[in-house]
Amino acid sequence: MIQSSELILNPDGSVYHLNCKPEHIAHDIIFVGDQNRVEKITQFFDSIEFSTQKREFKTQTGMYKGKRLSVISTGIGPDNIDIVMNELDALVNVDFATRQPKEKLTSLNIIRVGTSGSLQADIPVDSMVMSKFGLGLDNMLHSYLIDKITHPEIEDAFISQTNWDLKKGRPYVISCSEKLEKLIESDQIFKGFTATAPGFYGPQGRVVRLAIQDPALNHKMDNFKFGVTRITNLEMETAAIYGLSALLGHEALSLNAIVANRANGTFSEDPYKAVDALIAYTLNKLAE
Repeated sequence: MIQSSELILNPDGSVYHLNCKPEHIAHDIIFVGDQNRVEKITQFFDSIEFSTQKREFKTQTGMYKGKRLSVISTGIGPDNIDIVMNELDALVNVDFATRQPKEKLTSLNIIRVGTSGSLQADIPVDSMVMSKFGLGLDNMLHSYLIDKITHPEIEDAFISQTNWDLKKGRPYVISCSEKLEKLIESDQIFKGFTATAPGFYGPQGRVVRLAIQDPALNHKMDNFKFGVTRITNLEMETAAIYGLSALLGHEALSLNAIVANRANGTFSEDPYKAVDALIAYTLNKLAE
């Protein structure tokens, strides 16, 4: 039995952080970082049956063109992804009455719709990027047993090509869901590695007042390649989503609207338009 200290439920029977009960969650889920972006997606729904928010975790479930979907805001960073993924999995795969894992497990389809900065000069602002791989530069996932889901040959190549300091922890690489990749891909979407950093400033090479451990890291990442695959963008959630989804048996894919180009020093003139285009594209693909 899963102890109450390990899986915490609220007095109304909802899971602790997400504030949801099992019946509130669809099997097809869109993740966003910003809670204000939830309604930017659900405004297109035909109906909304459930809505809740606790802290940065906002959830709305409804129907879009006959498809039941949930939209959940995760907040920022791998630590929040640890909360959201474990609680989502518990909602569908743990019997809250007996506190036992269910005999028949459910696999969720999870698509992250986010914003990001491109590291490559030829991936312009307002374009869309699909994360073929998540490259985790954080250490959260190392709390779990991940050897069976990682790509050590790519990790070793990254460590070698960037002269990565292992005092920061070993980077990990996880593949996206092939099922969702085939559903979503098109000629207009760039593919590559998405690097997931554990912070916004120093971990992403930004300098305000503090010196950083490797000022040349972003340049090294720009030039990293494994075969023909390169690092396309840098953000804070994708690799953690891919890792926990793979461990828990869910399908996951990360899509980003590129609103900044770090190589060119440019920023979108209308980032909201770029995000709206990605939202519309994703919703219509899920409803097909």
